[in-house]
Amino acid sequence: MKANLDVLPLDSWVNTGGKPLIIAGPCSAETEEQVLETARGIANNGFAHILRAGVWKPRTRPGSFEGKGEEALPWLQKAKAETGLLTAVEVATPQHVELALKYGVDVLWIGARTTVNPFNVQDLADSLKGVDVPVLIKNPVNPDLALWLGAFERIAGAGIKKMGAIHRGFSNAQETKYRNSPMWQIAVEFKTFFPQIPMIGDPSHMAGKRALLAELTQRAMDLNYDGLIIESHRNPDEAWSDASQQLTPDALADMLKGIEFRKATYGSDFQSELDRLRERLDNLDRELLEVLASRMSVVEQLGEYKRDNNVAVLQLNRWKQVHESRADWAKSLNLYPEVVEELFKLIHMESIRKQTEVMNQQNA
Repeated sequence: MKANLDVLPLDSWVNTGGKPLIIAGPCSAETEEQVLETARGIANNGFAHILRAGVWKPRTRPGSFEGKGEEALPWLQKAKAETGLLTAVEVATPQHVELALKYGVDVLWIGARTTVNPFNVQDLADSLKGVDVPVLIKNPVNPDLALWLGAFERIAGAGIKKMGAIHRGFSNAQETKYRNSPMWQIAVEFKTFFPQIPMIGDPSHMAGKRALLAELTQRAMDLNYDGLIIESHRNPDEAWSDASQQLTPDALADMLKGIEFRKATYGSDFQSELDRLRERLDNLDRELLEVLASRMSVVEQLGEYKRDNNVAVLQLNRWKQVHESRADWAKSLNLYPEVVEELFKLIHMESIRKQTEVMNQQNA
């Protein structure tokens, strides 16, 4: 299902020369010197098109650094004047929008904590009516595709035509190596609804640590994302927020030099080989579904046995065993354990549904 949003193409509001859009800068604008020095380093390396900096920082609990607010906006003006980089900040209230526009911020983004609340998004949409400014919207903290889609519909309803999605990963109760689980399938599904909206990967918030940035960046490029937003600080270890996931401008440039940027399209010479490989995938998918159908047949038998012996459907020890063993099997097969864990959560929930259905049937 494709939604009919009137969205202008990315290259109509930022010139990337046909390359992926790169947004880079510190998690937080801390001092004028820090912003300017970081911006210079980013600009000198030549990869970035937009300088990002957190001016208002939403925090779970009070008392931690919540940003410099309006004081930092002139610093971004100076950085733009000196480096030529466009500027971007996060906005969470109509007042933030008013101030950002007053100081000439070029791009606004709506953060994950704001996207979860339709009332907040609508307030922002109302404040943006009659304004011509690009708006990027991060996925909500929780894996709720409808909230993400709804945020775009609200902002589009205000007349904004320059929009982009930021995929920053999702909170997950399960322990993973990532700060926020990528859950790539949600971003892919988003594109089936809004294929015209550019997708920008945020490996910094997915990773939570520098060592994982390159692999997540490459994955985003392999999925043909339109750009990246990456946190960069002149001295990450001394950053006032998110120190462990930021890179120096030089380290950011070195990482991007190692990324393979894929072609979005292919020539006719590749078509026959692609068709052959896709046919193999179709056959394998058919086999996967046949195996899944066989598994559900066994699940049904298990439900009948539990029913006849008055045993509860959910056995927590068994689920824990399945959860751990499938992750281990995934590792041994060079599969992503996190993906396999998510897959088996879905399979397990369907198994519970099927067994519950059987349990409520009359004994044969």
